[in-house]
Amino acid sequence: MSVSLADYRSALSVPGATLPVVFSAIGRLPIAMYSFGTLLYVQRAEGSFATAGLVSAGSLVGVAIGTVAQGRLMDRRGPSGVLLVVSTLFALAAAALVAGVEWGAPVPVVVGLAFASGLVMPAMPAATRALWERLVSGRRREAALSYEAISLEVFFILGPGLAALLASTPWPGTGTAVAVVATVIGAVGFALTGPVRATPAMRPAVRPSLLGAIGSPGMRTAALSGLGFGLVVGAVELGVPAVAGGHGEPWLGGALLSAWSVTSVIVGVLYGMRPWPRALHLRMPVLVAGFGVLVLLMWATASSLPLLVVAMLLAGGLITPQTTGQSLVVDVVAPPGTQTEAFGWVVTAITVGAAVGQSVAGTVVEAWGASGAFAVGGVAGVLVGVVLWLRRRTIESPADVVQLSLH
Repeated sequence: MSVSLADYRSALSVPGATLPVVFSAIGRLPIAMYSFGTLLYVQRAEGSFATAGLVSAGSLVGVAIGTVAQGRLMDRRGPSGVLLVVSTLFALAAAALVAGVEWGAPVPVVVGLAFASGLVMPAMPAATRALWERLVSGRRREAALSYEAISLEVFFILGPGLAALLASTPWPGTGTAVAVVATVIGAVGFALTGPVRATPAMRPAVRPSLLGAIGSPGMRTAALSGLGFGLVVGAVELGVPAVAGGHGEPWLGGALLSAWSVTSVIVGVLYGMRPWPRALHLRMPVLVAGFGVLVLLMWATASSLPLLVVAMLLAGGLITPQTTGQSLVVDVVAPPGTQTEAFGWVVTAITVGAAVGQSVAGTVVEAWGASGAFAVGGVAGVLVGVVLWLRRRTIESPADVVQLSLH
């Protein structure tokens, strides 16, 4: 099924959606801005990309675990109370992290504080996506889920770019601080809106397994897709500032990461109108592998900033189609009553991938040069794409079968 611009307008204008959409946007913007702002903050304070990568990875691993746990709680108890509690804990944990960096705490302590703050970072993407399940149906639901994927991708790309720009201010922790404030305001505002407070707890018809949503083979494949996406994006997010700094233009790193979102949104909207491959189970491996190939092109052109910009914009065009596809796959493969948790697993996989991508890329950058980060991301994307192709049948939907039979 494809969606039109009218479907997007119809979904976003449904009664009760305006305030949740606004607060959701504020609360989701820092999802990648926080970890990346912290990476730059620590790098300026410690003078090491490797140390900064470890701290950022600690934050992202915390987010990975916390997102799934919060998603399961929201499914069982409703989102409002959970978001209010974790927002308070996040503000306290993030303040402790900033204090640790400012006072020069040992690296293991700072990594631990980063992990704690990530653990209680409000799981806004999972919460907002689950709300659309109640507000809309049919084509409007697909348009709403596509909007969620497009906007989340923008935040994943625009957030680090904004963090990089704020890190260039006199206090390099500005990006981290702004991300914390935006997260708390967005999550609390979202939790207090009428539609969110009225969201009931889910009662699965079948008792869920101990593994929850990830017990489904299809969900494991969807999570693997998110992991591959995160690996590539994490490596690129670290590599771009490093390459820009190597060319003597450190400000360009943030600008390039922000520019990524431009082609991504344009291509994402057009792709939603005419997706290819049509079948979801074929689409995911093709897009992830293609993303890896284009990032390898960034590695090949890293010695020339103009060519790198072109290659980066080309690669950015494949971001939104992936996140949109992942969101749609969750609708197909998630066990009943686990929608919030299920999407939380995808966000978790992306986050873990970004953490690993940044950490490995940071080590490679210091050992072999800035452009090596793109090689790490590109190879990871291609390899994950191959594995997804081997597992493609686990995310095949009845609609995919019909589409293939018609051809």
